[in-house]
Amino acid sequence: MKRQKHRVKRKSAQKADGAPGAEKPGSKAGRRDFFRKTVSGALAVAAVGGVGWYLVEDVMATIREGDLSQIGNGIPAVVQIHDPQCPSCRALQREVRKALEDFADEDLQYLVANIRSEEGRKLASAHGVGHVTLLLFDGKGKRRDILAGPNTSAFLELQFRRHVARSGS
Repeated sequence: MKRQKHRVKRKSAQKADGAPGAEKPGSKAGRRDFFRKTVSGALAVAAVGGVGWYLVEDVMATIREGDLSQIGNGIPAVVQIHDPQCPSCRALQREVRKALEDFADEDLQYLVANIRSEEGRKLASAHGVGHVTLLLFDGKGKRRDILAGPNTSAFLELQFRRHVARSGS
């Protein structure tokens, strides 16, 4: 009896024969993978772009809020004397932003005087106030009111509406 030799197919030969896991160029499975990866890549690019846009807007808003030279530019202003490391200051800032949601930028502007900066310390010192304080200025830059301590957004909105009404006349 003759002995038969069994040939073992190499992996590259198995893939070429269409064994499981094998992909032929131009096959439907290859196209599906390509489209799946393309869609996933497009979604990833859109997500990263959206987050980037949000961060740019947030940074730009922070820069605008910190520009104290805007006091007296013809638009009434709310200036928060703020310490970024103070929890009460951050809570007040959230309430102020909530209170300002219904105000147009050209009606009332919100500015932040960071007391950790020289400019912020000078403004606070000039008005004799500490952090967790809001200074209300008319459009000409004259201080009209001081609101000290934490307040609710409802109270602040009422005060801001009165301030805008007084500054407009």
